[in-house]
Amino acid sequence: MSPMIRTLAATTTFAVLAAGTSFAENPMVGGAAMYENKTIVENAVNSADHTTLVAAVQAAGLVETLSGEGPFTVFAPTNEAFAKLPAGTVETLLKPENKDQLTKILTCHVVAANALSDAIVKMVDDDNGAHPVTTVGGCEFTAMYEGDKIMIKDGQGNVANVTIADVKQSNGVIHVIDSVLLPASCSPSLSGQRPRPGRVNRPCSGAATSNRSPPRLRPAARSALPFRPIVRPLWIGGQASCPLFRAWPNGGRRAISARRPSIMSGAVRPP
Repeated sequence: MSPMIRTLAATTTFAVLAAGTSFAENPMVGGAAMYENKTIVENAVNSADHTTLVAAVQAAGLVETLSGEGPFTVFAPTNEAFAKLPAGTVETLLKPENKDQLTKILTCHVVAANALSDAIVKMVDDDNGAHPVTTVGGCEFTAMYEGDKIMIKDGQGNVANVTIADVKQSNGVIHVIDSVLLPASCSPSLSGQRPRPGRVNRPCSGAATSNRSPPRLRPAARSALPFRPIVRPLWIGGQASCPLFRAWPNGGRRAISARRPSIMSGAVRPP
């Protein structure tokens, strides 16, 4: 073999090895290669494990945002993570009328920074084992780690484990997680909990509501009200949650006060 051929062969081998090394830096996700020169969305659509997440991002109108310059850190739940939610929840969230709630949940998986795992571990150490994480959606989560496993505690107290870390993108980084992160203000039906009497339940967007029953009134007091209390349940995922109660009018309180002056210093307060 001539010196020129040997030189060309060595150069080609080096180039192939170098290319293989550059691709090896990024782990495969969902059976697909992840490329550092592609955006979060461009890579995510190729993962067989993230078809639900991609559909949700499209339904929420976040494709353009997550294709932007960033940088973004995305905690990406797998299809199995979404499957842990109560039956019917994903289908309900994907409906156009629930776009705001879906957007809130998805943006709570995004941090406006390029946070690789070693940086997260350092921040956790600096904060004595629990680092507060503020997301684009306004959620406050907590980052922790155990051994080499990074964990995120959501607003409901559930913990998601990072199963694949440091999937570098042109506009940030993806960390694959095994559970959906829920805001503290999410309906209990999304976290698999049942509403309990007296508990304050909050949808993923909007004000808090209570499911405490209105006070029982004697027939005489009830007849003095301008209207009867109306309970309208909010249906999410095929079950009623976050009951909403119409406020008691001031006139109703005065009427009750005239008949039952001993209740709450002359007034019945709204639940």
